[in-house]
Amino acid sequence: MNNKKLRILNYLVASGALLAVACFYPRLPQQIPTHWNFNGGVTYEDKHSIWILAGMLPLFAVLLDVLPHMDPRRSNYQKFSRFYDGFCLGLQLFLAIVLGIIISESLFPGRLNTVKIILLLLSLMFLLVGNYLPKVQSNFYMGIKTPWTLSSDKVWRKTHRLGGKLYAACGILGLLSALFLPANASGIVLLVLVFGSTLILTLASWLWWRKEQTGSGD
Repeated sequence: MNNKKLRILNYLVASGALLAVACFYPRLPQQIPTHWNFNGGVTYEDKHSIWILAGMLPLFAVLLDVLPHMDPRRSNYQKFSRFYDGFCLGLQLFLAIVLGIIISESLFPGRLNTVKIILLLLSLMFLLVGNYLPKVQSNFYMGIKTPWTLSSDKVWRKTHRLGGKLYAACGILGLLSALFLPANASGIVLLVLVFGSTLILTLASWLWWRKEQTGSGD
């Protein structure tokens, strides 16, 4: 990818996360919180499980570097390289924040409103993805990949333009619900919005493809 500074930051975040886990690991209790449901319930696991999440950061850093070069449509990545590299960095930051939450809640239980923080982060992610999704060109690893978007560049473009609007709306409504509704309600709202948007996009891509095949498309 072209944005070397973003790629370097990607690896720096992964390295920093591993270093933070290594520093705090001796102080962690034997059981640490790893999952939170919308009702505030917490699932605990052995503390060594934190290394699984920490290991995902360097793994994703490498995979997200390698996969575009393996894509038969790799030349298209140059057309949205800044967004791709920004997304990779955003994913790393999200995982790093989750690691930070786990460490904080392990050492100081109940200090953070964990579910609300994660819902806010997810909503922000959908808002940003929605803003940049229309710029993503046809490829096999990123975007709204249905059999019909991958079969037609025109269907890909139309689906991603609609997807940008829908996912941006998911982000905005998700942020508002996370700020003003209880965590369980805002979690359900975000799930319904994302599932509904994805269903609409899948159906729309199929309909546009059918119109194209019959010669009645735009």
